[in-house]
Amino acid sequence: MSEPSEARRRFLNILIGGGLIGWLGSVLYPVFSFLKPPEVAEAGVGSVSAGPASEIANNTGKIVRFGRAPVILIRTDAGDLRAFSATCTHLDCIVQYRPDLQHIWCACHGGQYDLQGRNVSGPPPKPLTQYDVSVVKDEVLISRREPSA
Repeated sequence: MSEPSEARRRFLNILIGGGLIGWLGSVLYPVFSFLKPPEVAEAGVGSVSAGPASEIANNTGKIVRFGRAPVILIRTDAGDLRAFSATCTHLDCIVQYRPDLQHIWCACHGGQYDLQGRNVSGPPPKPLTQYDVSVVKDEVLISRREPSA
């Protein structure tokens, strides 16, 4: 008589264990789905306005939003306007312009870039991405640089 009850007990254990695993999966799946952010494509930003050129003094820098990414706009001592990605290539910190050094500087680990965006000291492994800058009726426009073929 012990054989049928043992087989029954094993069947019930499998049935209850499977139900518990199914219940746990039905609870945890929505939790993990909620915690994982959805993949949202960035809107195709062609160019952004950085404000009037007359309001940007020589030897200064300004951070501008370009879609979801920050861009640093620099006016050199000579009055040239240049724009680069404002995200350090080392650990994605936001860079800033240091007028005393006339360099782009990352405060996280002391990385420095020259005014062409090339890394000159510190841990950054590669140069900053450069953007095109144009002035139309005193309005500074920043746009993505077209890849050279």
